[in-house]
Amino acid sequence: MKLMVTGGAGFIGSNFIRYVLAQHPQDSILNLDKLTYSGNLQTLRDLEKDERYTFVRGDIGDRRKVQEILSSGFEAIVHFAAETHVDRSILEGSAFVKTNVLGTQCLLDAARHAGIKRFVLVSTDEVYGSAPSGEKFTENSPLAPNSPYAASKAGADLLARAHFRTFRFPVIITRCTNNYGPYQYPEKFIPLMLTRAVKGQSIPVYGDGLQVRDWIWVMDHCAGLDAALRKGREGEVYNFGAGNEWPNLEIARRLLRLVGKPESLLTFVQDRPGHDRRYALDCEKANRELGWAPQTTLEEGLKQTVAWYSSNSDWVRHVAARGYRAYYRKHYDRREATLAEVLDRGGKN
Repeated sequence: MKLMVTGGAGFIGSNFIRYVLAQHPQDSILNLDKLTYSGNLQTLRDLEKDERYTFVRGDIGDRRKVQEILSSGFEAIVHFAAETHVDRSILEGSAFVKTNVLGTQCLLDAARHAGIKRFVLVSTDEVYGSAPSGEKFTENSPLAPNSPYAASKAGADLLARAHFRTFRFPVIITRCTNNYGPYQYPEKFIPLMLTRAVKGQSIPVYGDGLQVRDWIWVMDHCAGLDAALRKGREGEVYNFGAGNEWPNLEIARRLLRLVGKPESLLTFVQDRPGHDRRYALDCEKANRELGWAPQTTLEEGLKQTVAWYSSNSDWVRHVAARGYRAYYRKHYDRREATLAEVLDRGGKN
């Protein structure tokens, strides 16, 4: 398969590229990435000499560029490229609409005119909103996004659905729970907790820390995406989750135990506006139609994550130097204990 991946220099996209090249040696991949703050070519440096892999710097919203690339003939697109951080969307939402909605529309149009045979849109469980206690969202649950980020991803989902309904364009939508693993940008929950804990720095926890998330090992998600690409039914949605529902506070405590640091590092900060209380997905459809199921336990995945970040401190320093702390300092000016203020602090709080 000749495949184009958008946003492949990011966390999940880079892991997906590795997964496909390892599982399907005859495949080739072109990675189109704009290289925004979270895109990092160091993430895929080991593939630079692989003849099956090509990198092109570009914006999914640049229709001429996208059309030029697709004119060389591709069978499928897996679309990761997106603005993804909820905090940033609350502070400055226009970039999320531009990339996630308008960029996706541009890519869908170009792909349709190029005759792409498969288009997988990588979405998120956040489009469903907050799950009531004891319930899980199915692929037929209504969309009720609660953050600008989630709303922009829901917009992309609806555009993809419309392209299937109107043009019969072969779109498949996937929605996944919280990913963790190697190469995740350090402003995200687990790598932020981990990289600060090993330095003995304060660990910011939003509100009471009892927001529940389902954590999935990134390579289990990649396996699901690959199955959706090759086996999924056109026009369908597939949920991917691991059944690892835990409060954020418990995940932070587990990470502290794994690196041998005290819980006194935990610092409770002002909660995020509109913070969803719980995410939970019913993944029976993916299991039944794709033969997919997660393989990695949370205990094993967290151990592997700690080991990876411990062995790749140079990568962490490189991406941290790009200024995600400065971004939060610039946009937060409240006196309460905020994420920005905690990121500036060292030691215990």
